[in-house]
Amino acid sequence: MSKRPTILVTNDDGIHSPGLKALAGALEEVGELSIIAPDRERSAAGHSLTLHKPLRATEIAPRWYVVDGTPTDCVTLGVMGVLKERPRLVVSGINLGANLGDDITYSGTVSAAVEGTLLGIPAIAISAVEPSQHGLATAAAFAVRLALAVLERGLPRDTLLNVNVPAGEVRGVAVTRQGKRSYNELIVEKMDPRGKTYYWIGGGEPTWELLGGTDYEAVMEGKISITPLHLDLTNYAAAEALKGWETLLA
Repeated sequence: MSKRPTILVTNDDGIHSPGLKALAGALEEVGELSIIAPDRERSAAGHSLTLHKPLRATEIAPRWYVVDGTPTDCVTLGVMGVLKERPRLVVSGINLGANLGDDITYSGTVSAAVEGTLLGIPAIAISAVEPSQHGLATAAAFAVRLALAVLERGLPRDTLLNVNVPAGEVRGVAVTRQGKRSYNELIVEKMDPRGKTYYWIGGGEPTWELLGGTDYEAVMEGKISITPLHLDLTNYAAAEALKGWETLLA
């Protein structure tokens, strides 16, 4: 019998998140898991790496580790320090809420998958638009199917998959492009008991551009969105257009 593949599971909602537990429970049938997750919620941590303090990875149960750092830290520590065997797949989630469009630039869930990709490991980020018990179960079941496909077929170089599972009944699967969000977040200004001003960022309702074929439009149609994200951020058309600047700026 062939050896079961090793899978690193992480998230940005913290070690006690129901999304992480649902994902790990489902992926047990796919391979040998190591769960390495932050000690608390690190939503919107982005692709941040902790350099200003030492990190601790504590094993709280067999192959379950809690880290006092970011989702990116968890993947880096797992692959390069904690785990004895290099994982064949990184799966991040299940995020409690969507990671669509421009919001992926902030997402700790997506950034953990980015780190796996940077380290040369196929990676998936998965989010449930409706993080109810039913929504998490639906997302976990799809994660199993997708993980098996990625393990069998692999992914293109420097590419990860960002998956969003819609609320309610699933009406299909769509390979999509990244959507475009119009930012109108509300900044809430308040005053503390000592008379000093403080702010909360967020709270405004997002609006989206309907561009056709986007992750947002897919989930609004009840489809599971799979968006391939590429780590090469170069705008090649712009680079060609800017060639004339070389002489101008020399």
